[in-house]
Amino acid sequence: MATNKRVFTLRLNDDVFDKIGALATEEHRSMTNYIEYVLLKHIEEVEKQRGTIRVYESDDQGTTVR
Repeated sequence: MATNKRVFTLRLNDDVFDKIGALATEEHRSMTNYIEYVLLKHIEEVEKQRGTIRVYESDDQGTTVR
């Protein structure tokens, strides 16, 4: 099954890493899935307060809004 998810490196100190691992385990999620879940919830909260977050891309003609 194809996915459109991007891969990137995230550096965390040991304490944060261990705490995220514990929380993910409590939620029966992988750490990656838990981090994505938490970020999506945060984005949802921010957009409720501020409105839709605009994402910008650059093209040959300059910057455009997606």
